[in-house]
Amino acid sequence: MFGKKNIYLVGPMGAGKSTIGRVLSEMTNMKLIDSDAEIESRTGANIAWIFDVEGEVGFRKREEDTILDLTTKHENIILATGGGSVKNANNRKNLKENGFVVYLETSVEQQFARTGRDKRRPLINNDNPKETLAKLLQERDPLYREVADIVVSTDNLSATEIATTIIKQFEAKQK
Repeated sequence: MFGKKNIYLVGPMGAGKSTIGRVLSEMTNMKLIDSDAEIESRTGANIAWIFDVEGEVGFRKREEDTILDLTTKHENIILATGGGSVKNANNRKNLKENGFVVYLETSVEQQFARTGRDKRRPLINNDNPKETLAKLLQERDPLYREVADIVVSTDNLSATEIATTIIKQFEAKQK
């Protein structure tokens, strides 16, 4: 018996975790939780401010605490994680052990098209965001694959097509 009641979405910024999470939530009646939004709600501060004041280390600690809580105390949720959440070994362990993990894979070009002008993303708020996205993907892709139960490319499919694929594979694992 598979027994995992949650769906966790991992992947780089711009892969569509939030958008696909919303569609999955509508299609399954499972509650969508975005880990970054949850961190903002718990702290009363936005991610960019946390990065400015506490640095990436401070943010990652908050992220680890939040993911621990969300993966061990909630059932029947869809969790859209932050792109860097897989950098933390405890996050990878909690995601893998407590849910059905979907790596939403996307190209750097697609990431850039979706996020290139978004000033709320501190890691790419620099002079060469495309280069930063490529570096982050090279570093994180093996970690996304390590935790993933399935890998779904988001480049040429609609959010509904992707969600349908995820649901079919999730349901097949439940049998």
